[in-house]
Amino acid sequence: MSSAGCPGGKETVTSVAHAENVQEVPDIVEYRLYKQRFSGLLGFIILGIVTGLQWSWFGPIATNTADEFNISLSQVNWLGNITFCVYLPASFIVPVISTRYGIRRCSEMGGVMLLISAWVRYAGTIRSLSPQSAYVLLFFGQFFGAISQPVFQVLAPMFSERWFDLRGRTTATMAIAIANPIGSALGQLLSPLMSTPRRSILTLGIISTAALPAIFLISDSPPSPPTYSGSKQPLSLTSLCRAILGLSVSDEAHMSRRERIDFAIVMFAFGGLEGAINALSVLSAQWFEPVGYSDTTCGLLGATLFLSGIIAAIITSPLFDRVFTHVMGITLRILVPIVSLAWLSLIWAIIPNNAPALFVLMVVIGSCSVTMLPLALELGVELTRNANGSSAILWCSGNLFGIVLILVEGALRAPSTADPPYNMRDALIFHDCVVMVCGSFIFFLHAKQARREMDEVMSKDMVSGTAPGTADAGRIGQFNKTDMPLSKVVQTTNSMQDGAGRSEILSGDPQTRPSTRITYCGEGNVSEKCIGRAYSNGDLQIRQEANEMQKSSVEVS
Repeated sequence: MSSAGCPGGKETVTSVAHAENVQEVPDIVEYRLYKQRFSGLLGFIILGIVTGLQWSWFGPIATNTADEFNISLSQVNWLGNITFCVYLPASFIVPVISTRYGIRRCSEMGGVMLLISAWVRYAGTIRSLSPQSAYVLLFFGQFFGAISQPVFQVLAPMFSERWFDLRGRTTATMAIAIANPIGSALGQLLSPLMSTPRRSILTLGIISTAALPAIFLISDSPPSPPTYSGSKQPLSLTSLCRAILGLSVSDEAHMSRRERIDFAIVMFAFGGLEGAINALSVLSAQWFEPVGYSDTTCGLLGATLFLSGIIAAIITSPLFDRVFTHVMGITLRILVPIVSLAWLSLIWAIIPNNAPALFVLMVVIGSCSVTMLPLALELGVELTRNANGSSAILWCSGNLFGIVLILVEGALRAPSTADPPYNMRDALIFHDCVVMVCGSFIFFLHAKQARREMDEVMSKDMVSGTAPGTADAGRIGQFNKTDMPLSKVVQTTNSMQDGAGRSEILSGDPQTRPSTRITYCGEGNVSEKCIGRAYSNGDLQIRQEANEMQKSSVEVS
């Protein structure tokens, strides 16, 4: 392509493969923020809280539920276990549905399941039913609720990536991720406050139904993306699984060997710590009541863990968005050993008349664990560039560990002849050993934040624009598109020349130079010079370095 129409210009591209395809400056796509992102975030938070209520609801009232419905404690435990079991396949279905039908449609499906679960569960409280029939309805109520729960957890990183920029993405993920622990904390507090388990189940049904209109606050995608990564089409779960196994995938889905190792480390650490909290939510009464604590105290201990973590996450997440933007790996390497040691100390702390020490340990465990929750989810996306797939795998690992811990600890419960009867000391030893082993891998984590680095490069290499009509006046910038991949852009000259005949020597090997120099020529021998970066996925990023002017021709050198 030559510089015809540019006075004094010269041909600067003599042998560029497929250069004839570059006819003009491509259309501009703008980065923007919209106020609607906050309403969608609110919808996810409300529904996340309500779905979090149901899996911890029976933990503090396990003994009373067993007496009220004439069932065993193991059967009550399975009202929590079924949530974890169903979560495993459901969490892998969510990315498939959201990729094909969108975030909104997937959320509507989750809302329908939430409504069904509320009233099937309540149908089990009819007094004329036999214990077996009542338990079946309770069980299936929890089953349908378990389908709805992963919808509003797995979609969190995908929603924040599509709607929020670099200065709010981690905070948005945090807000959605902690909604479920908030619900769990409220479940620990509210369920013992009702006079009977039957009234408690009715309360849960009313809350679930009242939350359904929040679905209408959620939308799929904004008209213009907030960041470069937010503009990309979501990758499939299949491509992520192949990339993790080291099989051949597209360039966009490729993961290096180091990234695969790091993701495995994050998965084990996240799974172990999340599973430990899940087990505590279900078994809290069985841990503490045998040594003399009431069900109200059990609920307060669980609520302390979650609420302290929520406060810590609210404080720290904006800092990771705006100040400590590249320290996710260091933070995890510090916090995981601290929380692992706190879990280990529970072996000696769960004794009679030791409530102050237990509350302190709950604060330490909660503040560290919930702070790490959005960091791990965001780091998973950084390593995989697959928001919904990485989130599904991480949440699935947490629930898988939760199932194993609950089943094994139930089997390790002491007999009635023990001192004290039915104590869980052996179960606690197993619980804390699992946490320590999973947490020990964190010391080998490198945690390169590849997605953030790419977004920062693309944000710096933007052209500022002034197009009107954008909500929130939230324009971030704009980027240009080209169908020509980096391998086709072969630079063959070491100089450039503008309309006035001024030339500039371009340093570096023309065959390996990482950026493309572009010159716009116009009237009055005034030139506008831009530096563009060509990427293998076809994006050509431009940074403006002079005032806007009439563009009559383009030179690529």
